[in-house]
Parts: sequence; C-alpha cells; structure tokens
Amino acid sequence: MKSEELLRLEGIKKSFGPNEVLKGIDLNAGKGKFITILGASGCGKTTLIRVIAGLEEAGEGKIFINQRDVSKDEPDKRNVPMVFQNYALFPHMTVEANIGYSLRLRGVKKAEISRAVAEVLELVRLGGFEKRMPSQLSGGQKQRVAVARALVNRPPILLLDEPLGALDLQLRRQMQIELKRLQEQLGITFIYITHDQEEALTMSDSVAVMRNGLFEQIGSPHEIYSRPLTSYVARFVGNANILMGFGECIAVRSEHVVFSEMSSATGIPAKIVSRSFAGGQIRYTAFMQNGEEISACHQGTDLFMENGRELRVSWSPENAIPVKDTG
Repeated sequence: MKSEELLRLEGIKKSFGPNEVLKGIDLNAGKGKFITILGASGCGKTTLIRVIAGLEEAGEGKIFINQRDVSKDEPDKRNVPMVFQNYALFPHMTVEANIGYSLRLRGVKKAEISRAVAEVLELVRLGGFEKRMPSQLSGGQKQRVAVARALVNRPPILLLDEPLGALDLQLRRQMQIELKRLQEQLGITFIYITHDQEEALTMSDSVAVMRNGLFEQIGSPHEIYSRPLTSYVARFVGNANILMGFGECIAVRSEHVVFSEMSSATGIPAKIVSRSFAGGQIRYTAFMQNGEEISACHQGTDLFMENGRELRVSWSPENAIPVKDTG
C-alpha cells in the first residue's frame, strides 16, 4: 500500500431492486489529487460518490479512508462533504450562516465560526459577502458559497457531483480554473463527477471513464485521450473514428485524418457527405470506398470542401490506435 493513498474502494457493488448500478468498483486516490469520474447519464457515477459519502450503503465491497474501513460509518463520521449541482443553500440564511451551519451544529464558538467563515470566503474570493442572502448572489457566487461550506471543516476529501452543470459555458470555464486552484492550494483530494469531457481533461490528475457500473479505463487525461483502450473510451473522450476494416479495430482521432486529391498516390478513396462550420474549424463526414464512415476536423477555414467532393483520406501509423471493440 502506498503511503500517499487516501481513499481506496474495493469491489463496490450497489443495486436498486433488480437493477445492478455498481458492478464491482475498485479505485485508489492519493492525497492531494484531482480525480474525475467521467461518464454518461445513468452509468452509476452519482450513486458511486453517494456511496463514498455514506448517503447510500454499498451492497458489497469496502471503503477505506486513511487506511480505516469506513464502510459502515454514518456520513458525519467520514468527513467527506459533497457539493451538488443545485447548490443546496438554505434560502433563509445569510452566506455566513450557510457556511457556518455545520460548525454551529458541532458547538463551535461564535468567534471561531466567524474566523473560519471569513477565511474560507477569502479562499473562494468572496470576502465581504458574509451578510448577503442566496437570492442576492449570481449562479457562480452561489456555487462558490456551496464549495466554501464544504471546505470550512477542511476535509481530506471533497466530493463534487456535476457542480458546474447549471452554469453557462464561460462561467463554467472560469469555475474550472477556480476549482483547480483551490484543490492545489489546499492539497485536498477532489473526487469530481461529470459527463463533460472538457472538464475532465482540463482539471484532472486522473480520469476514470465509467460505463454501465464499471470503470472502462483509468489514467491521466493524456493517456485517456491519446491511448484509449476501448472503442467506447475513444468515442466518449474526444471525437474518434472507430474503423474495423483494417485487420483490427483501430481508433483515429478526427484531427489526424488527412485529405488529399484523388490523384495522390496514397490514401483511401472517399466522398464528403456533410460539412459544418464550427468557429475556427470545419468538420467533415465522408464515406470511404469500403463503406465505412469517417469524420475529419480541420483547423482554419481555408479548406472548405463541398459535399460530394471525391478525395483520398489517410492517417499516419502512429495515429492508428488499436482498441478493444466494446461498442
């Protein structure tokens, strides 16, 4: 066992009636790491972090925090707070009262609560907001208060259940930077769940791609993107073509597909069937001679080819990644 290990999951299973949601989850999370569980809706990721928090009881398996088995502990004994997408702030309480609520329940003195609240508000860059009501805050400010409330007890682990899902794109990207800054500054382990691949790749030290109650692959963002093990991971993280007619199942990222003229000596004959303009890039779909569909993404707008154009497509050998076909 590595000394820096903070959280360990062993064989976690969970069912709701006949529906098996978690099918045997194993995970190790080190101290001060940003771990993202990435998956589509219904894959079991929210159930998993609720099990870690103690809000759901696992049917099988064990949970260790700091090498202690907490599988049967109540949530308040685990000290692993959770930040939700809907903020879950008390509307009738000020920012200060919301953040200090758990400290008051523990009987902490008022002066200490005020100090702790002021300190954590500075961390989330909301100093001076103590007396405001939730209705006086923007969506991003509410999310910061929710994070501050979770951090006020300085937990070793913070669980985040798609916390940025309700924010607009620009604010979501700003909050990604803020969350990563906080995580690095405090040295807390974040377990973050999302269906957004950009969030996962941008913030994480490690990404666990989840599908149907199991992890399909765990690795660094670079490993997950550049060396997916399965066709599902290749498609879900980024835009990859899964091609079967080349002796094995391979994944080729759209940005690695090269167009050339039909007169070229290399490449597979293909015909463009659709195109779309996406800001600084153009996305194409083509059908190759063997009947397989392939997508390409080209930066810039100078290469704008019409539908029906016949050409050749190719890619370099190092960009053809062998993957297991998992659908």
